Amino acid sequence: METLDKPFLGDVTAITMSTPDLDSSFEFYSRLGFRELLRSDFPISFLQMTDGALLIMLRKDTASYIALTYYVKDLEEKVSALKQDGIEFTVHPLPTDMIKRYVLKTPDGLSVSLVTFVEGFVQPAGPTMLHMPQADYFDPSKYVNKSCGMFGEFAHPVKDLDASIEFWKKLGFKTLSKMTSPYPWAIISDGLAVVGLHQTTHFNYPAITFFAADMPAKIEALKATGIDSITETGKGNIVLNSPENQHINLFKLGF
Repeated sequence: METLDKPFLGDVTAITMSTPDLDSSFEFYSRLGFRELLRSDFPISFLQMTDGALLIMLRKDTASYIALTYYVKDLEEKVSALKQDGIEFTVHPLPTDMIKRYVLKTPDGLSVSLVTFVEGFVQPAGPTMLHMPQADYFDPSKYVNKSCGMFGEFAHPVKDLDASIEFWKKLGFKTLSKMTSPYPWAIISDGLAVVGLHQTTHFNYPAITFFAADMPAKIEALKATGIDSITETGKGNIVLNSPENQHINLFKLGF
């Protein structure tokens, strides 16, 4: 495993999703253990929420969108450095934009956005699996999110694992683990975000992924709240389809 340095891309990271209805989306995520942090209608309508470890930004928009987002204090300098390293941006801000947003695409189509740092935005203090002692993985009392368990990765299907790893290296990510079974996959991180690269055709969408030793019990508790947008993928494993038509994996840890 490589040693992680200070994150290169930015100072705070979140998973950004668009939704046509902030309230209905938040009601869904509140059942998954998330609470509201911040809500505003200016300069755009958005709602920021957390489960204590993962930060999610919901933006009001009818066009479907999901991205790994960084809020960056030295935005223009960071964008310039990435361009010099051959990174191309598909979205550039207008000169008049109060909050500037640059978007790049990975070789497999995942959006990564760099956005002007906003005072008051902070990284949740609770640990994801990246920062938890492994001895705590099998102790549900240590999970920050009591409904879903531990945030493990932002899973992303790729065509060529090695090529994807090389691309993410330019973004400051290092390989934490690399496996060949049941297909080539790797966990990468910059010390702030955790991304899973999966060279597979088993799924074709990015997915927020949680793990828990007691996941079967958590799944039954979620069903009892009325959540029914569930696809069973094995004993103790499900995929939730969110109101924004995004995907959330809830997987049992261990055998």
